Amino acid sequence: MSIIKNHSRTAPRFLLALVAVALAASSSTTVMAGDTDVAGFVENATFFRDDIGLSKMRNTVQLEVEKMFDDTGSFSAVFISGTFRGTYDAVYDLNDKDYGKKAGSSILLEQVGLPPGALFPGAPGFPPAMVPHGGGIVLPGGDFDNNLNPNDGLLVLGSLLHPTDGGVAFGVPQRPCNVDSRGCIDGYMDASLNDLRFPEFNDRLDFIRELYLDATLPMKNGGEWGFRFGRQQVVWGRTDLFRVLDVINPVDFSRNNIYDELEDIRIPMGIFTAEWRGGQTKTFDDLNVQFLWKWEKFRPNNLGQGGTPNVILDAGSFFRGMNNCWENGCTVANFAGGGVATDFPPTVIGIRQANLPGKWFSVSDGEYGMKVEGVFKGVGFSLNALRFYQQLPVLRGGIPSDNLFTPEVEAIPHDYLIAFDIDFPRVTLYGGSIDFYVDPIKSVFRVEVAYTQGEEFANTLRPRLFSESDVVRWVIGWDRPTFIPFLNKTRAVLLSAQVFGQHLLDHEIAQGPLGPIGMPDWKNNYLATLLIKVWYMNDRLSPQLLSAYDNGADTLVVAPSVDWLITDNWRLTAGFNLKFGKGAQKFSDCRTCNPFPPYTSTPVHPDPFVPGDVGLGGFEPLGRFRSGPIGMGRQENELQVTIRYRF
Repeated sequence: MSIIKNHSRTAPRFLLALVAVALAASSSTTVMAGDTDVAGFVENATFFRDDIGLSKMRNTVQLEVEKMFDDTGSFSAVFISGTFRGTYDAVYDLNDKDYGKKAGSSILLEQVGLPPGALFPGAPGFPPAMVPHGGGIVLPGGDFDNNLNPNDGLLVLGSLLHPTDGGVAFGVPQRPCNVDSRGCIDGYMDASLNDLRFPEFNDRLDFIRELYLDATLPMKNGGEWGFRFGRQQVVWGRTDLFRVLDVINPVDFSRNNIYDELEDIRIPMGIFTAEWRGGQTKTFDDLNVQFLWKWEKFRPNNLGQGGTPNVILDAGSFFRGMNNCWENGCTVANFAGGGVATDFPPTVIGIRQANLPGKWFSVSDGEYGMKVEGVFKGVGFSLNALRFYQQLPVLRGGIPSDNLFTPEVEAIPHDYLIAFDIDFPRVTLYGGSIDFYVDPIKSVFRVEVAYTQGEEFANTLRPRLFSESDVVRWVIGWDRPTFIPFLNKTRAVLLSAQVFGQHLLDHEIAQGPLGPIGMPDWKNNYLATLLIKVWYMNDRLSPQLLSAYDNGADTLVVAPSVDWLITDNWRLTAGFNLKFGKGAQKFSDCRTCNPFPPYTSTPVHPDPFVPGDVGLGGFEPLGRFRSGPIGMGRQENELQVTIRYRF
């Protein structure tokens, strides 16, 4: 109860009320008669990463409660279901030099150097050097205060994943936001040490994984209505790992990148669903229609933040470093002339703020959708429509900022300047799915397709450095139990494969004088997975091999593991997560976008007084979109061991 009390000032009252109902339901035998089921588990997940050591020591307790109601009047079934989870990740205490209050250090930034006269006529030469944070050249716009932004507690952007190699980089604060507030984006990536150690115990009461009231109302003319209200996961689609239709709930990638089960990393949201279950009709073997309204305030995907073990695409590190550049100034490697480390004062480049959309219990600003699902001649199908907010952030340029080459503070928008707000645009999705069994080859096929309008992507061809594109995504899955005698002579082996495709219909890319410019995301990209799962010892021992290949990133992840059900209560899972292939890739970084003409022009700009990108690039920041989650995690090989006791 102390947890609830500590958060009651900021937590929504309805969630507190639902907690009270759940507690009463689990303890009372007179007010609410009926069956009560209680289950749960205690789990420890310990991961070790190459060149880091301990990267996770996550201890979890989860309680699952379901209470049936008697005397429900017109309703044939009423129950309340709750799932409560608490986590303590001890890595922030046991390895605080990498992920806790002692993380980071002083840093040196690369300067490849320039010959005399290259930066501007009459300029001196700049030799190759490793320049400390705060030690770059100072332009007329001024320097930054090293007392407010000291060379301490930092990590060079991307240094754990790739070399700077002539590109841009800057310092990323590594310590939790209550220890070092630099780069912490208010309301978005601002986790304190306790927020990281105990991620469910926050202002949004995430320890309430699910808590909803479910009621079924039979109809006199056949069929029934099912209503569910509360915090829940609503799963659309028929495939796993890749989300095509399954986009209603945001995802917490900070737990284990893309590699945890979606059931464990979806972020449950306050949703109301009404589902008409028609059952068998003259035309369909089964037919259902679902309406949903997400009434809880918008939540984006959790990408992790700078200084945490799992930062998908390393985007959270980039965001934190860029926010630090905006608020406190920073030193950027190889910036001026493409080869000189440069000091930027505050409010010139960086991320100003995150604009989180939506309101509680809003219809006009809310997220809502509809699904028609059924079975026709043995083929399962669904038709889906959803209006929602993009859960991945987009950086929108064109915010008021200062000119680095003038001493005045102008605070006006500059085209092609890497100064942004984070936004989450509204998106409309239309899609569908089918699944069917092909008896001659003893296989089940699953197909999903989604078409979205309104998504936004980085684009260095546009003055605000982003543009909108319609997107088509699809996935085809195949499952087949197959006897493979040398693996198991008496038990079928599960073979499961998926191919995922993404196509940007409004993709823009061009070849600049110094390299490619435009949208770093691939116009067409494909990913494939293969699962081979075997069972032994009356299905108590199950080794498996899961692999995924990203065609654009040219990177493969292989995850062999063994799952051992020691007893009916104890389960041990051990395995590796290994990556092979190209890894991080380069793309234009907008050093040559000429946002302050003619001062930032280059000899290859057609007109030094006209801003625009000519393509000088590196690994940061846009190469991450070419590399994808698998490529950007190329250096994050891990040994993973999980033990669970279920009660």
